[in-house]
Amino acid sequence: MFKDLDPILHSQQRLAIVSLLLSAEEADFVYIKEKTGATAGNLSTHIEKLNEAGYIEVRKFIDGKRPRTVLKITPTGIDAFEEYVKALQDYIRK
Repeated sequence: MFKDLDPILHSQQRLAIVSLLLSAEEADFVYIKEKTGATAGNLSTHIEKLNEAGYIEVRKFIDGKRPRTVLKITPTGIDAFEEYVKALQDYIRK
């Protein structure tokens, strides 16, 4: 039987965000926005869902006079991504 795919990660934008964060210790909102091609509003919505699921940590602060948002993947997010990839591999094998 096929394993259910994680609905949080099954979104193309959220999967892209998590993939980018896996290769970096942390990433700035602007960097993620540029790499994914998402609008600021759309990206904010996806970040909120990932944060609520415990897959990423969001840190907001002022850098000089500029507000910044920095994202970091959590151990829960890493585990969820690995499980998602395994589930996809099972789909491919069957």
